[in-house]
Amino acid sequence: METREFITHSPEETVVLGQRLTSLLIPPKVVLLRGDLGAGKTTLVKGIAAGFRAASEEDVTSPTFTLVHEYRGPGVNLYHIDLYRVDTPRQLETLGLDDLIGDSSVLLVEWGDKFERFVLERDVEIALERVGENTRRIRVSC
Repeated sequence: METREFITHSPEETVVLGQRLTSLLIPPKVVLLRGDLGAGKTTLVKGIAAGFRAASEEDVTSPTFTLVHEYRGPGVNLYHIDLYRVDTPRQLETLGLDDLIGDSSVLLVEWGDKFERFVLERDVEIALERVGENTRRIRVSC
């Protein structure tokens, strides 16, 4: 697995990086997003969604309470999944995430590292680390 590291100095730079990363995320892909609260996971997803022309930055919000947001682009179905509030494998099963996996699907899974399944099945891992107020270290492994 190859790892690339990027440093962004603002939310805007994080969005631009997300747009650039779409070339690594050709469907089908399961992407594990790692990072503490406030690390910039949803900000990065804003860029990914814009890069795939699936949603504008303004339309992308954290799915903390709804658990799954779907954005449809011309060649991709993007699913932004937040498992922060999911605690057991049984709760995970009830979400029906397997039904989302398809030839044109990219699953962006926040807090998926809580479940071994996503650690094992991921195609790409993106780890975001806060190193300053607006500075982020972003490691992409694929």
